[in-house]
Amino acid sequence: MKARFLITAVAPLALLAGCGDQSAVDDNAFAADTGMNDTMPLDDNGMATGMGTDMAAMPTQQFVDTMAASDAYEIAAGKLAQEKAASQALKDFGAKMVADHSDSTAKLKSAAAAAPQPITPDPAMTPEQQGNLDALRAASGEAFDTAYKTQQVAAHEKALSALQGYAASGDMPEIKSWASTTAPIVQGHLEMIRGM
Repeated sequence: MKARFLITAVAPLALLAGCGDQSAVDDNAFAADTGMNDTMPLDDNGMATGMGTDMAAMPTQQFVDTMAASDAYEIAAGKLAQEKAASQALKDFGAKMVADHSDSTAKLKSAAAAAPQPITPDPAMTPEQQGNLDALRAASGEAFDTAYKTQQVAAHEKALSALQGYAASGDMPEIKSWASTTAPIVQGHLEMIRGM
């Protein structure tokens, strides 16, 4: 009788423990799938969807530095496209990148200076960005065009992800406002380069 009672009492606990473990696995899998990573989440049409409001933003200084470096890369790559692209559409896109990202840099500096605790953006490019520029300098003709388009899609996906993440949950209003107004511009760039 005691053994039967013990089994009856323990079985539901074992089932609950099993359910709890499965829930933990599912929660962890979801967190891994939706965490900030190197690529932008895509919808069924392959378009960037951004990050949900539940996503944590980068710390403000890291975000500002990341965006300053992104602008610096876009300006340098755009200048190379104006010089080296075989396609006139890519030459024009490169000119737009120089103009738009120069404007973005000026507005970012202004927003950072207006913050209660002013921030100085550091535009030092990452090794990946430097490597991408080196690859563009070494390429020519159609090879340049292919490399530039591929890099531009990836760079704009990353920038858009960071912008949307900070706009949703960043902690400095001046920088959040800049991120919110800059994200649609970057989304437009991404749609343009994907259409080429």
